[in-house]
Amino acid sequence: MPTPKALRPFAHREYRVLIAALAISIFGSGMWAVAMVYQVIHLGGGPLELSLVAAAGSVGLVAFVLAGGIAADRIPQRRLIIAVEGANLAVIAAVSGLAMTGLLQLWHVAAGSFVLGVGAAFFFPAYSAILPRILPAQDLLAANGMEGSMRPVLQQAAGPAVAGMVVAALSPSHAVTAVAVCHLLAFIVLNFLGQHALAAPVNGTEDGSLAAGAERGKSSFRQDLREGVIYTLRTPWLLWTLVWACISVLFLIGPIEVLLPFVVRDQLAGDSRMFGFLLAVMGVGAALGSLLTASFRLPRRYLTVMMVSWGAGSLPLAAVGVMDSFWAIAAALFIFGATGSVGMVIWGTLLQRRVPPHLLGRVSSLDFFVSLALMPVSMALAGPAAEVLPLWLIFLVAGGVCPVMAVIAMAVARMPADELAHPLDREPELERTTTAGD
Repeated sequence: MPTPKALRPFAHREYRVLIAALAISIFGSGMWAVAMVYQVIHLGGGPLELSLVAAAGSVGLVAFVLAGGIAADRIPQRRLIIAVEGANLAVIAAVSGLAMTGLLQLWHVAAGSFVLGVGAAFFFPAYSAILPRILPAQDLLAANGMEGSMRPVLQQAAGPAVAGMVVAALSPSHAVTAVAVCHLLAFIVLNFLGQHALAAPVNGTEDGSLAAGAERGKSSFRQDLREGVIYTLRTPWLLWTLVWACISVLFLIGPIEVLLPFVVRDQLAGDSRMFGFLLAVMGVGAALGSLLTASFRLPRRYLTVMMVSWGAGSLPLAAVGVMDSFWAIAAALFIFGATGSVGMVIWGTLLQRRVPPHLLGRVSSLDFFVSLALMPVSMALAGPAAEVLPLWLIFLVAGGVCPVMAVIAMAVARMPADELAHPLDREPELERTTTAGD
């Protein structure tokens, strides 16, 4: 009986090691989200202090994500990933030790949050860049789908739930210690990655050059960044997908994160439990969408499927502001989560298969940066917008702009013609060779 497509990446030892460490690490991140909150409260902090500690993580991530992309293209990804996890372990172990001895202060928690943000800025571009080196091209879609399924389950559900139970049963400092244990386990597992680098993949890239370019070691940060930006600007499907992402983040994140609780209160007469359940429904949709995408081949019309999934999946949000049925809003969020994850799995796979290997870290970091930079802007604008505009109009605009922009992006970048000119659905199996060294 053939192995289900979604499970095919597990046939590769290096992937099994990497995904196991990633699962443990993101579970720990989910625990930290709750442990950090109650640790701040335990230290006497209020909303302002909690906001500052949470913001420290975001600042670390946004400030260093471009540097993380450049590092992923300069430093062996295995070494970089292990170093990041080691740094995460060191800082959370320090916070845990200070908490257990009663010496912890708020600035320690903020510093820990900042370091974890910096770590994420370096980890995920390196993770994106290493996958094509340890997996055949035809297994990348399944690998990205597996991560997309795993993240909402572990980071948004299981991790916070376990942390909440540990805080309730013991204390916030015990929950922080549990986070440190997660990073310790992830660090140990990562060290089982082979002491070799698989040959950079030649199939599926638009630039067949395998030369890492000895000159890269001599180039400056600015030159490296400029090379990644120029490649993005000269690649229409990449550029216009990022343009769409910027607009979607700006219009959608604020209404969902800031205004949806008021929809629950005013239209459904619900409370925080109902709001949490709706977010969980969206997370379940994202997990199922990722798993479904991982179970099939990359579509022949991959750019079209990606943009239609994102654009059409945003449409149900346009009606959220006028719905008075819990199940109708839940269905809208489920569709949004599922279709969003379908597009994200395809998008991650396209970066790994069509971007030249020596640029993948930088392009991935640009993707992170343009999305992350506008998230706080969207959330900051949502509140003032709700003061002067009705909620139904805000959601109508948010859900309506994104499909229109998806059509524009497809037309301007000529995505239908581009995907036919660069077929990826029937990639032949190629033998992969290994090279010595890290």
